[in-house]
Amino acid sequence: MDAETGIDGESPAPARAPKSKRRRVLQAFFSLALVVAIFVFVLPQVADFSKVWSDIRAMTWVELSTLVAIAVWNLATYWFVWVACLPGLTLGQAAVATEASTAVSNTVPGGSYLAVAITYAMFHSWGFRRSVITLALLVSGIFNNFAKLAVPVLALAFLALQGNVTAGRATAGLLGIGALIAAVIVFVLALRTERSAARIGNTSARTASFFTRLLRRPRPTGWDIAVIRFREKTIDLLRARWHVITVTTLMSHLSLYLVLLVTLRNIGVSEAEVNWAEVLAAFAFARLVTAIPLTPGGLGVVELALTTTLVAAGGDKAQVVASVLVYRVLTYVLPIPIGVACYAAWPRITRWKREPQASGGPAVTTVSSR
Repeated sequence: MDAETGIDGESPAPARAPKSKRRRVLQAFFSLALVVAIFVFVLPQVADFSKVWSDIRAMTWVELSTLVAIAVWNLATYWFVWVACLPGLTLGQAAVATEASTAVSNTVPGGSYLAVAITYAMFHSWGFRRSVITLALLVSGIFNNFAKLAVPVLALAFLALQGNVTAGRATAGLLGIGALIAAVIVFVLALRTERSAARIGNTSARTASFFTRLLRRPRPTGWDIAVIRFREKTIDLLRARWHVITVTTLMSHLSLYLVLLVTLRNIGVSEAEVNWAEVLAAFAFARLVTAIPLTPGGLGVVELALTTTLVAAGGDKAQVVASVLVYRVLTYVLPIPIGVACYAAWPRITRWKREPQASGGPAVTTVSSR
């Protein structure tokens, strides 16, 4: 259900349109105000920006080249996730779609929804049916969320082995373990039988109806059927590719962590100040924070979360801020021009275009092992 149409396909009353527009304007204003507050008022209070800039300039060309190479590899890792989740997709197509959608989600308030629409449009223009695209989106999203929940658990385990667990970290880790177990149980039950899938769909619909009543939206229907259909298609995909999807998803998360770790070391934050497990814990916390879409791509929010946790772990304030800013340039800013170029190239790559087929071609729903 989106902001413009109800779940039954009917257009909303005209009186709701201005309200929706005002909501988008307010969201954009709030995001801008939050970003300005963090970068103009908060971070300068943490460290002197002249010292931050000095630490950044102190990096050698070898260190800069290494960082850029790791950052480019990090961008490429999620292409492999899409290739694993969408049989028939080429690496080049995955690159274009991923970078274009990332550029949108990083720049537009609420851009994650528009990014999904762009992904749909691109894959559909390349001959993939919407049902197959939807399945790939759901599976990649589920595995991505599993990884987001699993990384804090791993970080807590590593910190425990080092004897470096505080009460706050233990609480956060236990919450992460509980959320991960709950998510896995729901996913397994949804795939177990049609009856359990229908039950989960109906339960989810009842839960969602509470919020739709508050928003004066229509009551959600047909979720049991949707979950049953999801189960049928997901079983075939996961039976053949669960291991590839798991490995590529973990690789994409750990590659992003590696960019942060290497940036910290190249700027001058040593292992003695903030060890690799503490960096992993800070990274995991920042990733969880982005689950709340306060700003496009978590701009400002991620910087604040990383700076706070890394300084608390023992890092030099100026070096931490310098590292976080360089890290965000490589992982947040760099994909934007690349994504714009990919979006501009999309209609010009005519050899990829084809009509979605009822069966066969890249849109097949049943996959086989590689």
